[in-house]
Amino acid sequence: MIKTEKPTFFIDRALGRKYVADALRSAGAKVEVHEDHFSPDAPDTEWLPDVSQRGWLILTKDDAIGRNILEQVAIASSDAKVFVLSLGNVTGEEMANIFAQALEQMEKFAQSNQAPFIAKVYKFGKVRVWKNHTKLLKLLKSTT
Repeated sequence: MIKTEKPTFFIDRALGRKYVADALRSAGAKVEVHEDHFSPDAPDTEWLPDVSQRGWLILTKDDAIGRNILEQVAIASSDAKVFVLSLGNVTGEEMANIFAQALEQMEKFAQSNQAPFIAKVYKFGKVRVWKNHTKLLKLLKSTT
């Protein structure tokens, strides 16, 4: 059996610095936090390509990322792998629990789905595709 290296999860500023990062680290994940690499007000279109080039999986609760055309283009053009929390109005601890429950699912999803993609993470650790690579690349082609 081939052993694959564990991915690094990038925690977007929308998720805060503590709860999600701590929960994922406790579960054995490698984690990077937005504020350790970018200014707090850095536009998504600025950091998305950089994080994607590093091969990190992006976690956020900002579902506008899947509706904003410029952010979708940034995701598509940089082959980003983005996981968006499907619930908006939850505490830091609840977000941490949801992402920790979904950790294995997100790792498997990232391995078995071609980048770029945007997936939604639901309560109880469910992960489902929201925008697949075909849809994102089609959007990219129509904007260039």
